[in-house]
Amino acid sequence: MGSKIISRQRLRKYSWLPDVFRVKDSIIPRSFGPIITVTLWAAFVCYLWSIGLSITMTNSVVPLLAVVVGLILVFRNQTSYDRYYEGRKLFGSVMSNIRNLSRLIWISVALPPTESSIPENLKGKVQFSTTTTAGQLRKQKQDLVKLCLCYAFAVKHYLRGEDGLDWDDYLDVFPTSFLKIGHRDRPTSEVPFLGSPLVAPSSPASANGIDDGRETPDATKRVRVKRSKRNLSHRTTLLEGSHWQGGYNAIDVRADVTMPLPLIIAHEISRVLFSFKREGLLETVGPAGANLMQQLVQGLVDHLSGMERIVNTPIPKSYSIHLKQCVTLYLFALPFILVRELGWATVPIVTVVAFTLMGIESIADEIEMPFGHDSADLPLDTYLHDLKEEILYMFYHLPEGGQGMTGYDDGEGDD
Repeated sequence: MGSKIISRQRLRKYSWLPDVFRVKDSIIPRSFGPIITVTLWAAFVCYLWSIGLSITMTNSVVPLLAVVVGLILVFRNQTSYDRYYEGRKLFGSVMSNIRNLSRLIWISVALPPTESSIPENLKGKVQFSTTTTAGQLRKQKQDLVKLCLCYAFAVKHYLRGEDGLDWDDYLDVFPTSFLKIGHRDRPTSEVPFLGSPLVAPSSPASANGIDDGRETPDATKRVRVKRSKRNLSHRTTLLEGSHWQGGYNAIDVRADVTMPLPLIIAHEISRVLFSFKREGLLETVGPAGANLMQQLVQGLVDHLSGMERIVNTPIPKSYSIHLKQCVTLYLFALPFILVRELGWATVPIVTVVAFTLMGIESIADEIEMPFGHDSADLPLDTYLHDLKEEILYMFYHLPEGGQGMTGYDDGEGDD
């Protein structure tokens, strides 16, 4: 089959026609039903006028209503786009923090010097270790960087109300060494695995909109289904079992306490960074570098809270309902104003006006929640796919930080 001489993308540089006649990704499918309803109403009014009924109205009140409807639509559209734009900025900030944190981990976490290589003036000030090999440390760093990547995937699923670990994008990135939740009374090595195995779901929810028959949770869905939520499927047991023992007499933590998966991952990242610092693996960057890594983790949590604010604070229903009522009232009254002068030409005029006003409201309604699966929502899967490729490229093509005494801070200043 021969290639097209003029593609749609190339024609867009010279003409609006490709987009003018485009239905896919436009607002037409979403607003088609209401527009047809208004069109049929306008045709009915024209028919009544054509058979001699006096149904015309004075053109004095409707213009005032038009001004009010226009102002409300502008405010509605601006509010929705602000939510969309803020969601993009916050998710972009999450990706930026993960990139910076991954780079710092890959370069700055290094083996401490051996005791024999420490200068006399630094002995006692620099920790050393003889038990960790370079290969073991590289594996630990890879697992931690993968956990940072998993944080971004967990944020995506959390914002979409998709709980649990049985999602395809976790399969090859979630480090198995971090799947055990630490126990307060026993060493981690003695704690049995408390979570569900990472297996591909038989029919996972995907962007194609296929319904797999599972309950659709709301945006506040946690890792484990809240016990206050009724009639929701329990699909993960990550925090089940005797996770904590003692010290919590007021509530049963096994039944009442839940935590979002992104916060669990953030906690684990901070814990591992602390262990790196305690074992002397962050001596090359000193306290300032270790604090910077922890600040990046704090930024990840702050950005998650910002995106939660968008998801958990929708535009009030009463506002949206009132706007639709005003637009509908205006469009149903418009034919009575135009029919005297335009006759049957009122029908296409009202259709165009309805397409304009209802289209604006439909666009605002479509983009006010930017983290879903709709085509107008943010392409989170694409963002995360690119981030995953960057992390894998760093693993296999970019060198780690050097080892030895170079760059060690003796804590005595520059003098």
